[in-house]
Amino acid sequence: MTSTAVSHKPVRWGRVAVHLGCLAALLVMLYPLAWLLATSLKPADEVIASLDLLPSHLEWSNYSTAMEGVNDVSIWRLLGNSLLIAGGAVLGNVISCSLAAYAFARLRFRLRGPLFAFMIATIMLPHHAVLIPQYIIFNQLGLVNTYWPLILPKFLATEAFFVFLIVQFMRGLPRELEEAARIDGCGPFRSFFQVVLPLTRPALITTAIFTFIWTWNDFFTQLIYLFDPDKFTLTLALRSFVDASSTSAFGPMFAMSVIALLPIVLFFLAFQRFLVEGMASSGVKG
Repeated sequence: MTSTAVSHKPVRWGRVAVHLGCLAALLVMLYPLAWLLATSLKPADEVIASLDLLPSHLEWSNYSTAMEGVNDVSIWRLLGNSLLIAGGAVLGNVISCSLAAYAFARLRFRLRGPLFAFMIATIMLPHHAVLIPQYIIFNQLGLVNTYWPLILPKFLATEAFFVFLIVQFMRGLPRELEEAARIDGCGPFRSFFQVVLPLTRPALITTAIFTFIWTWNDFFTQLIYLFDPDKFTLTLALRSFVDASSTSAFGPMFAMSVIALLPIVLFFLAFQRFLVEGMASSGVKG
């Protein structure tokens, strides 16, 4: 008889502890989302009074009420307004920030270094510090209560973070490609659109994703510039469920919150691969 020795790999308790810790952190992070979904299906008397996560019975009428909209404005109109603002902001940031980034990363001009440093310094400038001057300018132009104050600044490369992100990515691209294009007779604009821009797709998609999410979730700026209910977005409409008379429809409010969350989740899932690639490349290259 021959005996075979069976070797067992020792259990790496350190790795098990790390996995359990990550699982616990994941549960903590997902609990607010689970609470939001469960609360959107709770009856009105259980939203505030009950601490249980699961409702006693499913109240689907919360979603039907949310689909009716607020202030005689349908949810489809609110959704369209949100998509219009977010889409315009994405288009503006992608175009203007890529052009500004190309100038800083590839072109040679006087005071390029100080101007780039000044642009980076604006990242530390609080948004509220420039909100009042911007409001005065747009009010004098007669653009208050329109979508232009929310979209127009995006076409002026005012988001220094995205300019810096794209600059870092472009600095990692080989200059030989542009030199070959220049030999073939391409000028700066043609080299940008036909050579550099297609190669910066991961950074551009990263810019688009963050711009879409930040603009979609923006409440304060939209509250300042938009007055008419017909121009409200989903974010502003959520506020209409809670009024000063303490008569609040929390169930439909949470149901509309779930509906407002769906476009962000779908947008993120569709471009998640490019987001990771863009962030990794922008952080390593340069």
